[in-house]
Amino acid sequence: MNDGLRPGDPARLGGYELLGRLGDGGMGSVFLARSPQGRRVAVKVVRPELAHDDVFRARFRSEVNRARQVPPFCTAEVLDADPDHDPPYLVVEYVEGPSLAQLLREHGPLGAAQLHSIAVGVATALTAIHGAGVIHRDLKPANVLVAPGGIRVIDFGIARAFEATSQHTRTNQLVGTVSYMAPERLDTSSGKPAGPAADIFAWGALVAHAATGRNPFGGDSATSIAMRILTQPPDLAGLGGPLRELVSRALEKDPAARPTARELLDGLLTAADQGSLSSGSGTAGRTGSKRRGWLTGLGVTAAVIAVLVPAALFGPRLLGPSDPDPTGSNTVGGPATTGPASTTPTPASGTPTGSPSSAGADRTRAMLAGQRRILLHVVEIDRDLSLPYDGKVHVGDGTGKDAVFVLEPVGVDYMIRSLNPEIAHQPCLGVKIDSAGYASLVGTDCQPTDATLFGITREGKDDKGRTSYSIISEKYGVVQWSPSQKKIYVEVLGDAPVGTTFSLVDRGAA
Repeated sequence: MNDGLRPGDPARLGGYELLGRLGDGGMGSVFLARSPQGRRVAVKVVRPELAHDDVFRARFRSEVNRARQVPPFCTAEVLDADPDHDPPYLVVEYVEGPSLAQLLREHGPLGAAQLHSIAVGVATALTAIHGAGVIHRDLKPANVLVAPGGIRVIDFGIARAFEATSQHTRTNQLVGTVSYMAPERLDTSSGKPAGPAADIFAWGALVAHAATGRNPFGGDSATSIAMRILTQPPDLAGLGGPLRELVSRALEKDPAARPTARELLDGLLTAADQGSLSSGSGTAGRTGSKRRGWLTGLGVTAAVIAVLVPAALFGPRLLGPSDPDPTGSNTVGGPATTGPASTTPTPASGTPTGSPSSAGADRTRAMLAGQRRILLHVVEIDRDLSLPYDGKVHVGDGTGKDAVFVLEPVGVDYMIRSLNPEIAHQPCLGVKIDSAGYASLVGTDCQPTDATLFGITREGKDDKGRTSYSIISEKYGVVQWSPSQKKIYVEVLGDAPVGTTFSLVDRGAA
C-alpha cells in the first residue's frame, strides 16, 4: 500500500525517485520508487540512528551480498544497494501483491488448498534461502507476499544483521516478532546463535496461524507468548491430516528434532501426491486424483498465487528410483520416494552414479525442469502430440517441428509450450470449451491460468519401459484420447481410471 511521502521524506535517493511509503519497520522505512530506467522498485532506507554505526554498515553490506545469492524466484530480487550512502539503502524488486497478513485480516483462515499452496511456497523459499547460507530470522505473515508470480518471502537477512549488532539491542529487547520465535532465540543461555531450524519453527507457527486464524502459542502479552513457546506444546486444534504432523514437527522445542526446509517440502509434496492434505476434516484435490486443488476463494486466481518451485526440488516425486532405460531415449521412473527431495539426482540402491539408470534420471529431471525439448508420446496409440499452425492439438508420428514441446514448471504444475516457430503467438497448450461444453486442447497464450496449468502424475511405464504420466487440468479434467473421434480432448473423470497416458521422449537441449 502506497501512503505517499510524508513531510521530511527525501524526494530522491541516489538515482531513484521516491514516490511514496510502502511501510516502516525496525530497521527503517520502505519506499516505492522509480529507477532511472523507469522501473518501479522498492527502496529500503536504514534508520538514522543505525546509519552512522560502522559495525552495522559492515553487517548490512555482508547481508546484502549474501541476499544476492538467493534465487530471485522466491523473494524480492536485490537490484542495487549502497551501504556507504548517508543513509544506507537497499533497492529490491517491487513485488505487487498483498501480504499473507493482509489476506488473513481480510478473509480469515485459509482453506485446505490455499493453505497447502502457502505452505509449499514458503518451504520452497526457505529451501533456497538456506541453500544460499542465509537465515531469515523474522519469518511471519507480513513478510510473505502473495504475488502474481508466486509466493515471495521478503526481508530475509536484514533482521539477522540488525540483531547481530549488539549496540542496538538492549536487555529484554527482542528483535523480530515473538509469536514466530523459536525457543532457542528466546533462551540464549547456550550462547549458540540460532540456525536455520529457527526459520523452520517460524514456518510451523505461520502455517498454523494461516490455518486457524490464531497463533499456536497465543497469549495476551509478548511475555506470556514467549513462556508458552518455551514450556507449552502448540495448540493445533483445527489443523488436521499430514499437514498437522509436519507443523507439529516444525514446532519441536529441540532444533535438532525439526525437519529441514527441504524435508518439509518433500513431505508437503508427498502428501499432495497422495491427495491427503487437509485442514480440519476437509481434503484438498480432485476426488480420485493424486493432485491437490488449485487455489479458490480470496478473490484471486491460481495464477496469482502460483508457487514457483524449481523442478529440481520436486523432481523425485515424479522420478522415483530409476531403472535402466532400454531405449536409451528417456528415463524410467519407479515408485515414489520417501526421503527428502534433493537437487542432486540419487541413483537407485545398488546403482552407481554414471550408470544408464543414473543418466536416465538426470535426463528426465532436466526434461521436468524445462531444460530439454520433448515429444509427448501418447502411450495407448503409439503416437505423439503436435500443435500445427491451425492452433489445434493433433497426433502424429513425431517427426515434424510441430511435435516438439518443452515443460515450463509453475509450482507443482506445468505450462506446456510448443517450440513450433510457426505458432510463436500462441504456443502453449490450453483448454478451450466450445458452445456445447466440449473441452479440447488448443494453442493459447503462455499465461499461468486454470486453462493452461497442468499437473503431471506418474502412472506406470509404457511398452518401452519409459515412465508414463497422466496430464491433468485441475479445473477441466484429464487429457484423453478418443478412439471413436480420433482426437485429443479433456474430460472430468471423477473416480474413473485414467485411460490415456504420456511418456516424455528426449529431443535434445532446449
